[in-house]
Amino acid sequence: MSASRKIAFIGLGIMGSPMAANLVKAGHTVTGFNLQQPAIDALVAAGGKGATSIADAVKDAEIVITMVPADPQVEQVVLGEDGVLANVAEGTLVIDMSSITPQTSIKVEAAARPKGIRTLDAPVSGGEAGAIEAVLSIMVGGDAADFAEAKPILDALGTTVIHVGPAGAGQTVKAANQLIVAVNIQVLAEAVVFLENAGVDLPAALDVLGGGLAGSTVLNRKKANMIDRQFAPGFRIDLHHKDMGIVTDAARAVGAALPVGAVVAQLVASARANGDGSLDHSALLRGVERLSGREVK
Repeated sequence: MSASRKIAFIGLGIMGSPMAANLVKAGHTVTGFNLQQPAIDALVAAGGKGATSIADAVKDAEIVITMVPADPQVEQVVLGEDGVLANVAEGTLVIDMSSITPQTSIKVEAAARPKGIRTLDAPVSGGEAGAIEAVLSIMVGGDAADFAEAKPILDALGTTVIHVGPAGAGQTVKAANQLIVAVNIQVLAEAVVFLENAGVDLPAALDVLGGGLAGSTVLNRKKANMIDRQFAPGFRIDLHHKDMGIVTDAARAVGAALPVGAVVAQLVASARANGDGSLDHSALLRGVERLSGREVK
């Protein structure tokens, strides 16, 4: 149990809501703000506090955590006229846990530094289940001393919490993570259609594959979605489409070729274009079914 801290949590969505609740469970005083009131009410029911604005949420905070969908929201919430940097006290530690471009994280750090505000970029991997179970993988960019201060708090959210370098490094590692996850989900989807078309017992086949070299966290987490064709969003295809754009641009900037990643990025874009954007990224299975001439339910 870490010492209790006053934490403002901005962004109580699919990921942010259980993360904020886990910080309450860890003994912290958590004040949350979200654009939708039901999410604030849920945090209050879990033992946290609700705020009426960003300024209200951060006014007494020692640490501010933001968890919003993409770069435009981070720029608005953190850098905006009524945002975090305009309202927190000097010395506050701001931890952005959104998945955005490294460039935006560097921009946030550059805007915060002259104000005496410290920042970390700390995107996560593990999806909704990982957020609920507090077993996220958290990759953190920023100053090492700030990471040391933040680690006891982040340990309440994940089981793998690692400092990976200076500002923006966390987002770079997250981009690589999203590349690996997307490719894994696509290949798993292809294997599922292959196995079903061959008439194999799919659950049994995936169980035995999971016990060998083909086993992965993706297989363990997503096989039930694919077997049951249940695609309620744990991580939406819309968001993975955004992330594939991030990794594609970042790779181009450093001269890294992503031949397989580029194809999967197009398949994610195709899923979105076919109306699957609001579904879980395991719904890439639907794209393989379309390509295989199967009925998509």
